[in-house]
Amino acid sequence: MSGRAIYPSLSGKRVVVTGGGSGIGAGLVEAFVAQGARVAFLDVVEDASRALVDRIGAGAAHAPVFHPCDLRDLDALGHVMQRIVASFGAVDILVNNAASDDRHTVDAITPAYWDERMAVNLRHLFFAAQAVVPGMKAGGGGVILNLGSISWHLALPELLLYETAKAGIEGMTRAMARDLGRDGIRVNSVIPGNVQTPRQEQWYTPEGEAEIVAAQCLNGRVQPEDVAALILFLASDDARMCTGHDYWVDAGWR
Repeated sequence: MSGRAIYPSLSGKRVVVTGGGSGIGAGLVEAFVAQGARVAFLDVVEDASRALVDRIGAGAAHAPVFHPCDLRDLDALGHVMQRIVASFGAVDILVNNAASDDRHTVDAITPAYWDERMAVNLRHLFFAAQAVVPGMKAGGGGVILNLGSISWHLALPELLLYETAKAGIEGMTRAMARDLGRDGIRVNSVIPGNVQTPRQEQWYTPEGEAEIVAAQCLNGRVQPEDVAALILFLASDDARMCTGHDYWVDAGWR
């Protein structure tokens, strides 16, 4: 985080990040820990998550706490969120990051696959938020940040269910912002472009990555820390009047 902004209002804040074990999520966990926040994160991948805790926990004001959880299982999610709330007392900031962009074709979609993809990419965001809202209301406010995607804005191929879910996230964000705003709870969406993570690199050849950069207004590839920088601002008190909107970090990809 050298050379990056420090937000005093984030120090000591109680933060939950879903899908925090790798990729963008790991960048978010690391960024909040560097701000002095108390971070709990959920992920289904245990080895990478525990390695992240080992890597960034030593010397941190508050080492992150990893909770294994398959977010498709709402009972499991409810139990984990109860444990986190009991440990923290309440949650100040929820970052709904977890998602899976597996490729698929129209003819391959079955009702069961539809339900599973919605469970992975949309449903858990609401129920994670529902779990933290009472504590936020009691504490006079909070922040919920939902990760969207540029994919449906560009109509990228073979991502129909992922794009359907991500479009729904933006609508849900606006509805939540309206319903929760009078309780001091701010809700926004963050829309990343194509972020250079190991998972994304499996889908793109060097030629494909060059095409992405050529379609951007800026040179270079968006990194997890670029997404984290926007998330930190929106989570901080500096963004106290920002709610109900979509904020983009995509290097101008069109």
